[in-house]
Amino acid sequence: MINVMIVEDDPMVAEINKRYLSKIEGFLLAFIANSVDEAIRYLGEEDIQLILLDIFMPGKQGLELLTYLRKNELEIDVIIISAASDLERVKKALRYGVVDYLIKPFEFERFNAALVGYQQHTRFIDKQKAVSQQELDNYLLHRDEATMVEELPKGLTKDTLNQIWDAVQELKNVPFSTEELANIVGISRVSARKYLNFLKDLGILDVKVIYGTIGRPVYQHEYNQLKEYLIKNFL
Repeated sequence: MINVMIVEDDPMVAEINKRYLSKIEGFLLAFIANSVDEAIRYLGEEDIQLILLDIFMPGKQGLELLTYLRKNELEIDVIIISAASDLERVKKALRYGVVDYLIKPFEFERFNAALVGYQQHTRFIDKQKAVSQQELDNYLLHRDEATMVEELPKGLTKDTLNQIWDAVQELKNVPFSTEELANIVGISRVSARKYLNFLKDLGILDVKVIYGTIGRPVYQHEYNQLKEYLIKNFL
């Protein structure tokens, strides 16, 4: 579980960030600080791995907290969530190593992508004692390639994909078959399989083949929540 602190002086925005965060597995909101000074006091008491940081606040601004973290060599990651869009502040935040920068206002899909991307980053780093050049290149060069807006493959439609996606959300807590999904949507297994293969290619579904003693093999689909943000480009 990743402990998160929200540093935001606007109660309404803090509540939105809190609500968004609660929708993503693997994160625990530890504290909401209304100022930089309050955030610094809390950091001395609790273990925080990630800060969701606003820039414009009364008193000390968010970038001063970022400077404090780096000056004191605190191993805490930061995602900026701010209305500040001028290049000077953006470049300073990037120089100080923020892992993402969200400009207000934003949709949940962008928030989710930032948090899930960070989650993948920490898992990649934490499980490695050493890394090869190829592994590092695969991670650094390809981690964002699927965030580009793309066209649906030929033969697939947005309306049907939305129905498929709704059905996947119903079934995602347990492995499910093509037939189960086709029955919910009301389409043939052949059509359902095309859409499920598309989701598999995106990485949102993992597929296992179960061989029984009689009849054809059954394809079981398992939902990969870490990749679900990739669907937003197609719905």
